[in-house]
Parts: sequence; C-alpha cells; structure tokens
Amino acid sequence: MQWRSIVVGLVVLRLSVNWVLWLAFGLGLDVSSGFNFHLGFNLHKLDLLFREEKGVDSITSSWSQRIQGHKYEETASTCAKIGEDSPRRSYMNLFDGNRDEYVRRYSSFPDSLRAKMKDMAKEMFYFGYENYMTYAFPEDELNPIDCEGRGPDVLNPSNININDVLGNYSLTLIDTLDTLLVLGNVTEFQRAVRLVIDTVSFDKDSTVQVFEANIRILGSLISAHILLTDPKHPFGEVSFKDYDNELLHLAHDLAVRLLPAFENTSTGIPYPRVNLKTGVPQDSVNETCTAGAGSLLVEFGILSRLIGDSTFEWVARRAVRALWNLRSNETGLLGNVINIQTGQWVGKQSGLGAGMDSFYEYLLKSYILFGENEDYRMFKAAYESIQNHLRRGRESCNEGEGDPPLYVNVNMFSGEIMNTWIDSLQAFFPGLQVLNGDIDDAICLHAFYYAIWKRFGALPERYNWQLKAPDVLFYPLRPELVESTYLLYQATKNPFYLHVGMDILQSLEKNAKVRCGYATLHHVVEKSKEDRMESFFLSETCKYLYLLFDENNPLHQSDNKYIFTTEGHVVPIDKRFREKHWNDLSPCEEGVLAEPEPNNQLPPSNISNCNRIPEERRYALPLKSVYMRQIDHMVWVSTAVRHLPIGTEHEYTNTDHSSAEKAFSSDISS
Repeated sequence: MQWRSIVVGLVVLRLSVNWVLWLAFGLGLDVSSGFNFHLGFNLHKLDLLFREEKGVDSITSSWSQRIQGHKYEETASTCAKIGEDSPRRSYMNLFDGNRDEYVRRYSSFPDSLRAKMKDMAKEMFYFGYENYMTYAFPEDELNPIDCEGRGPDVLNPSNININDVLGNYSLTLIDTLDTLLVLGNVTEFQRAVRLVIDTVSFDKDSTVQVFEANIRILGSLISAHILLTDPKHPFGEVSFKDYDNELLHLAHDLAVRLLPAFENTSTGIPYPRVNLKTGVPQDSVNETCTAGAGSLLVEFGILSRLIGDSTFEWVARRAVRALWNLRSNETGLLGNVINIQTGQWVGKQSGLGAGMDSFYEYLLKSYILFGENEDYRMFKAAYESIQNHLRRGRESCNEGEGDPPLYVNVNMFSGEIMNTWIDSLQAFFPGLQVLNGDIDDAICLHAFYYAIWKRFGALPERYNWQLKAPDVLFYPLRPELVESTYLLYQATKNPFYLHVGMDILQSLEKNAKVRCGYATLHHVVEKSKEDRMESFFLSETCKYLYLLFDENNPLHQSDNKYIFTTEGHVVPIDKRFREKHWNDLSPCEEGVLAEPEPNNQLPPSNISNCNRIPEERRYALPLKSVYMRQIDHMVWVSTAVRHLPIGTEHEYTNTDHSSAEKAFSSDISS
C-alpha cells in the first residue's frame, strides 16, 4: 500500500504546485482526462481579455452557416524573441514531459537549426538561379530537367499557359533582381542589373498577359530601381556610379506598351492581353478575371509617383473603381470573370483564390503605400462581405466546438456555395489577414493549408474539402503558403512557423529537385514532374523561405518599413509615394464608398500589425493542439496509402494533367 501513498502524495504535490502557479499567474488549469494534468495557458481567458467583442457565444456552427470573424485589439507588446532565460519560458517548460506531440514538435526551434535552414534556403535559390544563368539565359525560364531555356510557344499562340507569362525578355533574371539583394549578394545584383540594361528590350512581337507582365516585370524593375537609389542604403552601397535610372526607363517603356489594354473598353476595365509591339490583338477576347484587371494599382501607382505622370495610376484606379461599382448589391461580392465591354459578370463565382486573390490584396496594400482612404474603405467593405458570405465554421478559431473556419466559393449574388474545392492561391489570404490585424483567423486558415501540405508534401492546385482529395493535382512551386508562413512568423515570432517553413523546404528538396533546378510537380501524390521552373519560385518561394530563417536580414533591421508586391518584390513604405504631383483627374465615381463619418476613423495606413498578438500567446502553440489535431484529421494527414481515399487511387493515378491544367487556366486567365 506504500506505493499508493506515494502516488497520492505526488498527485497532491502536483495539484499544489498548479494551484500556486494559478494564484501567481492567474492563468488557470488546463486539465485533461486520466489525471494527466497539463499545465498550459487558458487561451479562453486570454481571448476574453484581448477580444474586441465581449460576451461572444461560443456555440459554433457548421461550414454551411455564415459567421463573422474576430480581431485582436492593438496591444503594447512587441515581437521580440523570447529569451532562453525568460521566466515565462521557464514556467512553460516545468512539465515538458507531459506535453502532447504537437507541443513537443513545434514549441521550440534551436538557433543552430535556424542557421541550417537559412543556408539550405540560400543553396536552393542559387541552385536554381545559377542553372538558369548557365543553361537558359537570356530566355525566359529554365527547363530544369532537360537543362535548357524556354521562351514563348510561337508555334502555338493559343498556349496561354506559356505565352501569357513568357515574353522573350529574360523573365527569370528580371523577376529575381531584388532576391539577390535580400540574400546579400550585392556583386551579383549589380551584374544582373547591368545584364538587364544591356540585353533587355520590350520592342518584341510578343503577346503577353497585362497582369503577368505588370507583377513580374514592371514590379521587379521598379523595386530594383528603388533599392538601387535608396539613400538609406538598407542593403549597403548597392548602386554603381554609371547607373542613370535605366531600370526606371525600362519600366516606363513597358508600362507605355501595356496602356493600349485600357483603350476602347466601355467600362475602363482593361483587355487581358496586349502585343508589346502592336497593341491589343484583333482577335482579343472581351473577358478578363477580376484579379487580372484589378491588381495593377501598386506597380502603376508607384511608377506614376516616381515619374510624375498620373496616366498609369489613373487607368489602374479607374479599372478598380469600375469593378467595385459592378459588385452585387445584395452581398457586396464580386465575381471572378467579367465582360469588359458590357460589364456583365461571365463568372459569378466569388472566392479568395484564382481570378480574385490579388484584387483584395492590392486594395489594402495600395492604401498602405499611397494612403488613399478610398482604397481602405473598399477593402474594409470587401472584407466584411467575405466574412459574411464566404466564411464557414466555428465563430472563433481557437475556442469552442464545431468545424474549423474555412473560406468557400459562393455565388456572388446569392452567397450559396457553388462547389466544394479551394485552390492553392487562396493560401495567400492568411498573410493578408496579418496585414489587416486579423491574426486569429489567419492562424486557423494557415493551419488548414499546412495540413494539406503535410499530407502531400505540396499543395495541389485544387483541393476538394468535401471529398478530402485533390481535384487538380499539379503544384508549380507556388509561394503563397510560404508567404503567409513568413508573415505570421513576423507577427507572432512563434517557433511553430519556423517548423512549417522547414517542412516546406525539406519537401521541396525531396520532391522537386532535379538535375538543373526545381521542377513543377505534375502529380502531388505520385510526385511525377514537369520540366518547368516558373520565375516566381526564385522571386518569391525562395525569398520568403530565406527571410523566414534570417532574423537579422536588413529588411528586418532597417528603420524603413517594407511591403511586398503580389510577386514578392520589395517596396519601401516611403513618403514619396504619398505625394502626387497632379490634381485628381477623376473624382471618386458613383458607387465608390463615401468619406467615413468622423467617429469612424480609418487606421493609420503605415501601421505594423506586429503587435496584434497578446504577449502570452507567443509562449504557446498558435493554435491549440486539439484544433490542430482536428484539422489534421479533417485532411486525413495521418491515414495510410499516401492518404488517398480508399478505392479512389485509380482516379488520381490516371489523371491527364494537360487537360486539367488547361481547364484550370481557362477559369482564371480569360
């Protein structure tokens, strides 16, 4: 009977210690079954302390019901790294042995491992970049399997999957310029700039998508020019004495060649494609996607303010206003494809992914850069409509019962669900929520996409959340999940996101690395590959991975604040971009939201939402283990046979990717 006395004594001692700590910290007990008392933070109490709305009913709903999200208020806490000698860290480590598998795996990340991952991300970039320069330059892309270059498909002009992007203008080199600086390679950056100046011309008989040319080429040229001429020298002395604004001149030349897209449209919404030499093709379609037409404002606006010519910002802003005025009166939502002549919605699907994603992104980022209140009012109204009609699941990310939050595709007029898939581009949205200060929702949505990544080692282009299986199976090395991971880490400094980045990095090394670079995954289950490495892999995916692990990067240490374009190009938040050297040529048109009431003040446009998470939240998992386990179970992360539904393996093994990709591209690249 002595052993029973010892056990009882230990239990009493444990309860006494917990009670003392409860009295000292006021955090309460997290008690699990079987007398396995788990000492942790009571996040319910923290939510009550930091939530804007009090007394919220925690009874939750299913994904078929519409519900609102919540935000944390601004706090005085910072994003400083938790020191090893922090009393709170010591407190959290008192009973490490009793933590569950999620806490054991994700709650810490040694500095030595961070340094190793930083080096791995740098090596990944250089393996792709150096092979491009060796085997592909001056062509647009590298075929990493055959070790050769790729340009436009001149034999098949209808191959828009290639020809929308490749313009015979050394795309990958241009798209990569600022990444070289982020990695600290000033010498190669200067060499690459000289190569662009000496070899690139836009006087080409190439028909390209306006959106792709804008974000990949125009955005990179502007970013590199700004960093070259920045008097604050965040990356050191990177300019060279004979630089005479050539990158800015190239950007201006390209933008002029894109302007015909905005002519001869009844709505002011641009044509989707132009020929760089001759203008809009005679056989051009009159349909374009919302993101393609409405995501030009950041690059065009910066160019206008750099050169003092309002034309570019004006046409881009006119397109945004036109799209906004055509939103549904019932739901406030926009569709994904529109006729630029009639203003009729051809695609009535409203979602966060392909065809719509960067439209929302640029409403907020334009406000941050330019300080135009009109942009924020549109973003705020759009975000509220998204929360009202697209969001399904329990009301709070980190408490209560019910399904985890998820954003679905709905009919723009009725708000009814149109299908049961989401696409990989939607993984950008948690990062946008970070910029908006809605950290709680961002944590949950990010965890869902991370669970899909854990299951497949990649993100399928479309994932059916009802069937728990991919609808479109390829993965072209997209950056969106990495981007959101990086931004969530910057906002929380939680080591969980370093683990996510490590998982992504190791998956890419294992599944995508080939002889001369990193290849598109043709099939995320079988890991078969396609011979293509898109420029955004170097411009975004590698950049965000490197920055995630480089705590001391100049971007993180500089007095300047920076924002990333939708292609990951670095742009400082600079007072120059708040100044216009012209009067508004077109006042806010009818339908654009009016000035807010005095008691509804807009937030400062240059705020950092780094401080949105309460300090205590940084010492626990961003999402409670029970909810992580729920999401993993929902995505079948732990099932066998490579996690495919039983009896459906043949459906994915025999998928014709070329037809699937064509169907997918037709949805978003009208």
